[in-house]
Amino acid sequence: MTEATPHTLNGGGVPLLGRLSNISPKYWIVALVTLILVLGEFRSSILGGYDRLAVTIGVCMASELVLSGLMRGKIANLQSAYVTGISLALLTKPQANILWPFAVGAFLAIASKYVLHYRGRHIWNPSNLAISILLLVAAGNVSILSHQWGNDLTTNAIIWGFGLLITWRSRVFHITVTYVASFIVLALIRNAMVGGPLLAEIAPITGPMYQLFVFFMITDPRTTVSARSGRLLVAVLIALVEMAIRLSADFQIGFLSLLYPSPPIVALFIVGPIAMLIDLYRKGKTPVT
Repeated sequence: MTEATPHTLNGGGVPLLGRLSNISPKYWIVALVTLILVLGEFRSSILGGYDRLAVTIGVCMASELVLSGLMRGKIANLQSAYVTGISLALLTKPQANILWPFAVGAFLAIASKYVLHYRGRHIWNPSNLAISILLLVAAGNVSILSHQWGNDLTTNAIIWGFGLLITWRSRVFHITVTYVASFIVLALIRNAMVGGPLLAEIAPITGPMYQLFVFFMITDPRTTVSARSGRLLVAVLIALVEMAIRLSADFQIGFLSLLYPSPPIVALFIVGPIAMLIDLYRKGKTPVT
């Protein structure tokens, strides 16, 4: 009889680390977005009420169940709806104590996967689309999460360490790292142009909004281009458009004011679908879904 070692699961004789490494990345993503929720609420009370979370996740899952059954004839896996629901609940911040933006945003996010698609692929990240629409058409009622973790190195280390590990396992590490590096370089350039505290330009990336953005939105496998080099280029372009929006706000270009509430979200909303359409058009065939 083989004697179990401290690194094996009881009775299985299979190394624990081996078992963990075989877990699908999608379940690690669920764990990470839940971790951001738990630590964000514990550290900064960023949720604003559990009724918001219940409405958003509930509408996301209900919409996924109904639309997948009606339009595809089968019930979809609800993991994606859960991640979308938590992201929207964390990022959406109504100006008053109202719940309709969470319900509307949740439905828009899930419905977009079934309506706004090309060659079998939806071209917007669902959370990104919903938040962008709410910010553009209901700016008087809706804003976006703006909390930062501050100087809590422990919280940052947990989130970023776990997030980078998951993106590595999901083979999208290069997207996250390219965007973060571009963000920092462009923040330094913008600071040289407009002045102000340098730390204030870089600090936002430590907050939960950017964590959701760099680990989930820009790395969404269903809405990223097929070639590795293309993904790197898109990440840089998103950072460039984001900087352009921030500079427009610095120089008070009035007609672009609708873009100012969340430059990274809007930048992805603009760049991501254009890149997807070009990529799918060039491939010239319907991808396997």
